[in-house]
Amino acid sequence: MNQQNKLASDITADYLEKNWSAREAWRVFGIMAEFVEGTERLSSIKPAVSIFGSARTHADHPHYKLGEQIALQLSDAGFSVISGGGPGIMEAANKGAFFGKSPSIGLNIQLPNEQHSNNYQNISQTFRHFFARKYMFVRFATAYVVMPGGFGTLDELMEALTLVQTGKTRKMPIILVCSDFWRGILSWFRETLIAENMISAGDMDLIQVIDEPSQVVNAIFQYYETRGFEPSATELEAQLNL
Repeated sequence: MNQQNKLASDITADYLEKNWSAREAWRVFGIMAEFVEGTERLSSIKPAVSIFGSARTHADHPHYKLGEQIALQLSDAGFSVISGGGPGIMEAANKGAFFGKSPSIGLNIQLPNEQHSNNYQNISQTFRHFFARKYMFVRFATAYVVMPGGFGTLDELMEALTLVQTGKTRKMPIILVCSDFWRGILSWFRETLIAENMISAGDMDLIQVIDEPSQVVNAIFQYYETRGFEPSATELEAQLNL
């Protein structure tokens, strides 16, 4: 009987291993499809600004109103606005852009909780994989605007800083909005990361802190006024290796 049980167990394990390998292979095709479809759908939205922020911010919160104003002014200035497509600050960003002159783009993600698509998207693209979605935020952005948020927002901010710092993507404005919210972490950057030689003092120059919507728009235009929004040949090559 023990031999029969062992044989059955071995057959089951072999089946599960082969089935898992097949599923993993098909998953690769699914990932490729997300990259191809996302790139094709977003190829015409340039110049664009990616706006990050909390999914938990209610519509009556000052941060929501501020995000909406920033997005509206960016949209009216000719920038497509990219958000995560969900509620909270993401909705505020899409809403502001939706009622502006330029496209509102939502890069939605399938999650067990918190994420549902908002109703203010001219272009809506849904992803299963975070890394494919995050690539689109970087690939099509000419600037990042980061509103208050939680782990997801911090993850997106740190990824943007890392990619720019290491030259894996082109240098561009990374703007933190709501100075009171960011004061603590910026102090920690200076007092701990720089002090412990984990980053260079010059890395702080990658970050701007701006609270006024019009100043956010002006800062982006000022950065590009001498070079234009289109990436150089070197920058395009770097993006191929992102």
